[in-house]
Amino acid sequence: MIINAKIDVTKVDKSKLFKGAKGTYLDVVLLENRGGRDQYGMDGMVIQQVDKKDRDAGQRGAILGNFKYVQRDTQQAAPPADTGDGPPESDDVPF
Repeated sequence: MIINAKIDVTKVDKSKLFKGAKGTYLDVVLLENRGGRDQYGMDGMVIQQVDKKDRDAGQRGAILGNFKYVQRDTQQAAPPADTGDGPPESDDVPF
């Protein structure tokens, strides 16, 4: 699956940035629209993640932007190939 996201970095609460082994990071959440794709072709929004303590206090994460699915995984498992080892898969059984 490929998802494109656009984030307005001016809305990021910089105090929530944290150092990791290979860079500076920000935790975000992708939240799908309840009604599917919206009038602008977006499938959901990108929200800055809030830790449990702040969430329990009623704080909500800032909406940083939107995302849309560019390619969805629509491949289904192919039916097993007939190896000829079993009975025919036909209802035309003579008895």
